[in-house]
Amino acid sequence: MTPLYYLAEMTWRQVAALAQRTNLALVPCGATEAHGPHLPLQTDVIIAQGACRRAAAQLAREEIFCAMAPPFAYAVTNFGMPFAGTISIPESTLTQLVVSVCESLATHGFTRIVFSNHHLEPANFNAIKTGARQVNESNRARVAVPDVRDARWAATLTEEFRAGSRHAGSYETSLVMAERPDLVREDQRRDLQPVWIDLPQKIRDGARSFKDAGSDLAYFGDPAKASVEEGEKIFDALALMLVATVKELMRE
Repeated sequence: MTPLYYLAEMTWRQVAALAQRTNLALVPCGATEAHGPHLPLQTDVIIAQGACRRAAAQLAREEIFCAMAPPFAYAVTNFGMPFAGTISIPESTLTQLVVSVCESLATHGFTRIVFSNHHLEPANFNAIKTGARQVNESNRARVAVPDVRDARWAATLTEEFRAGSRHAGSYETSLVMAERPDLVREDQRRDLQPVWIDLPQKIRDGARSFKDAGSDLAYFGDPAKASVEEGEKIFDALALMLVATVKELMRE
């Protein structure tokens, strides 16, 4: 079994020993946000952690080891605020959190840091990237934030994702089915009708919530077509994205 190093489960002495072996840390980022009537609020956290776990295992097989930081469970989630349970924080708060977490990790020897963010609200991604840029400019650590929306990575994902119906549809539902099937409400999922709306385009057009964008149930795409098999294929692509980013960062 390949070793996976979850910082939150380790003692301080174990972390100190790990830092003597590697300077690499992965940081999963998600949100607490509505994801349709069939997925849990922690969907993005589940996806981020699943991608990190698979990437860490692949890296370990190549003798590249890393720490796995506790996930970011709170994010800028204005689009989900009309739906119960969604929790949003200001962009400035998230940016400062990114900076503080990176500085803390660097203090303890983890000076190569890769964020795995799967809450795609533009303001959220921008806040994370701003924090990473500030850390890079300070030279305290080198930080990378791969973006699944970039053409380089989106090309490896599903047609639904590329079409913009990428919130709680087949894409995200398949990932949760592969990682935490116990949290998928199957009785709800199977009966959901497709909502073919290009969410990024709606945001560019001025939508400020999922309801503004045309979804009264906080999902886009086709959850009924989701499958474990699709989820595992997507996770393979997400893990490869992280592995490639890690190797690029290590060459800097």
